[in-house]
Amino acid sequence: MTVTTLAVRTDTLGVTWADGTTTQFLTIWLRDNCPTGLHPDTHERLLDLLAVEETPVLISAALEGNAAVLEYADGHTSRLPISLLTAHRPGQPAADAGDVSAQLWRADHGAANIARHPAAPILSGDFALKNWMQDTAACGLTIIDHLQDRTDAGVEIAERIGFLRATNFGTTFEVVNKPDPNNLAYTSVALPLHTDLPNQEVPPGYQFLHCLANEATGGGSLFADGFAMAEDLRNEDPEAFRLLCDVAIPFRFHDDCADIRIHRPVITLGSKGEVIEIRYNAHLAGIFDMPAEIMPAYFRAYRAYMAKTRDPKYRLTLKLKAGEMVVFDNRRVLHGRDSFDPSTGFRHLHGCYVDRGEFFSRLRLLARKIDVALAS
Repeated sequence: MTVTTLAVRTDTLGVTWADGTTTQFLTIWLRDNCPTGLHPDTHERLLDLLAVEETPVLISAALEGNAAVLEYADGHTSRLPISLLTAHRPGQPAADAGDVSAQLWRADHGAANIARHPAAPILSGDFALKNWMQDTAACGLTIIDHLQDRTDAGVEIAERIGFLRATNFGTTFEVVNKPDPNNLAYTSVALPLHTDLPNQEVPPGYQFLHCLANEATGGGSLFADGFAMAEDLRNEDPEAFRLLCDVAIPFRFHDDCADIRIHRPVITLGSKGEVIEIRYNAHLAGIFDMPAEIMPAYFRAYRAYMAKTRDPKYRLTLKLKAGEMVVFDNRRVLHGRDSFDPSTGFRHLHGCYVDRGEFFSRLRLLARKIDVALAS
């Protein structure tokens, strides 16, 4: 937005915009964001904030082209781009291509309406990659189809985003029925809806499950939007919702090679009170150890969320076919499967994870690159 006038005040700079509104910028904020306080190559902040006055004194301010030239009583001069002032007005978060609003869904969304994207364009082009990633970020769940019949075909899609997240199960993992399993995923039993690895300090972000074979009777995949269930619980039973947000419970995975445990709440809220993470896995929940006086109420709250994971109102069911890969936000979308009979055919999924940080970093870079391409 165009700036019309600048007004120097005691501890602020008043910036009046073309629409007649005025924004007050603290002088300490202006000094903290002077371009001279950033490294010229890395753009990391170098200014020692304690080396300047708590309330730097402005003596003049003038518009010169696309910058505000600010002179301070201590002799410092800043040239602040107008674009910086426009983009970072107090109380206005900066534009962020990685800030994708969650579109909540329930069973009536229908498995047939899960967004599908073919693999080849994602592998070869940034536009297709960006479109698929935006769909995945918004709904937390998409399907990529027409993957080649090889184990690393799904990994190649994941690596279009960034590096893979390694866990105690490895960088990739095979979901097959096998002897001496260390996880229920490696059996043929039914898996109730859950999130993976809530015992980790930071659970994996996006999960990729590439179906290489699904010939056995049974073995349908189940998905539910954990955010939708949490929001419904917030509306229906605010006290249960509060307990699931406030009370940390133990999660643990252990075998001969690992013993990973942590205390965290089932529901995590963001700075605006929105649900940003679900940790729910009844198989990896440890022994509840909260104070005795809140334990009865907590069990009631925990059972209330568990009941929603069993409610068909929230559940989508589909049977993946060879060449399809489901991609979902593991810290939002709960997944599970029906039991299957391994004597009737082979079932093989190949999986990996990419953390949320890598995912949204790639989305921001794609948006920047595509914006430049469209502008040129």
